[in-house]
Amino acid sequence: MRTLTTRELNRTTLHRQLLLERADRPAADVIEHLVGMQAQEPLAPYYGLWSRTRGFRPDELVELLTGRHAVRATLHRATIHLVTAADHGRLEPLLRPFLHRRFASSPFRHAVAGVDLDEFTATAAGLLEQPRTRPELGRELAARWPDRDTAALGQAATALAPTVQVPPRGLWGRGGRARWTTAAHWLPATAPAAPVEELVRRYLAAFGPASVRDLQTWSGATRLAPVVEAMDLPRFTDPTGRVLHDLPDAPLVDPDVPAPPRFLPEFDNLLLGHHDRTRVISGEDYRRGIVVGGRPTLLVDGFVHGTWRLTPGGLRIRVLRPLDRTRRAEVEAEGAALLRFAGTDGDVAITAGD
Repeated sequence: MRTLTTRELNRTTLHRQLLLERADRPAADVIEHLVGMQAQEPLAPYYGLWSRTRGFRPDELVELLTGRHAVRATLHRATIHLVTAADHGRLEPLLRPFLHRRFASSPFRHAVAGVDLDEFTATAAGLLEQPRTRPELGRELAARWPDRDTAALGQAATALAPTVQVPPRGLWGRGGRARWTTAAHWLPATAPAAPVEELVRRYLAAFGPASVRDLQTWSGATRLAPVVEAMDLPRFTDPTGRVLHDLPDAPLVDPDVPAPPRFLPEFDNLLLGHHDRTRVISGEDYRRGIVVGGRPTLLVDGFVHGTWRLTPGGLRIRVLRPLDRTRRAEVEAEGAALLRFAGTDGDVAITAGD
């Protein structure tokens, strides 16, 4: 098996993540290509799409959400993801067993200990035909199960029933509390559940080459090794000897291809899509807590090089290592474009430190 260098993996993954060159594609197509976008922070997908598509406007995603063509829901790794309505139908049934296992090990499981789960889920689904916050839902469920903790009841309901968050949560310039309803009530008829092999192929198209453990870390699903092995996919190894799988004839990118600076939002797909993240962030930098701490990151030459935040005074960037004159100018130019996209006044300031 051929061994791929870290830079080959870096450039190939950036290409598949649409981060080497912005794509001329509609937002819905990009969301589906990425098999969903991390949306734990409500506005993160807007910045993720801006970094990946040419001419992206926030209104494009707002229209998808308000038109029920895209939705925010608890999916991969039991975290909030933005997916198209069709992909919710394809992906949620595949991930539901993991979501239920995750709930079974959570501190909220005691809320339904000894309860008929079919009755509980049906009761919650009936209440959720009108969108509710978790606290509101918990209080109403407590009328039926008065000896249970109300907060835990609300959490249990949104974990056990297929639910989605509704606008204005996640809308650019608006926002609001997280309110939930059932997927069946909110979404139009969607695509049927996908076979797990399709999940594997789509993951590799957006994140490959990758290991089975990478796939399982990204999705939260388990026991995928037999599925992957049966698909007879091309194999490579990484510099540590781990076996990586890929799609037949999928392109590998030259490690010397230039990678422009990119500003990624909190918990971006690129940073959470693999168990071994050294293709995009060094072990030393990962231990700084940047990724797990949910800090927006700056890529320079394809790798995490710093963090950023928007302030009333402009864009504030903290780099982990010095930038040469050329790369500093590139970061400043991309930062100025970010300010224009965000509609924020001020300047771009770069300082050292983590």
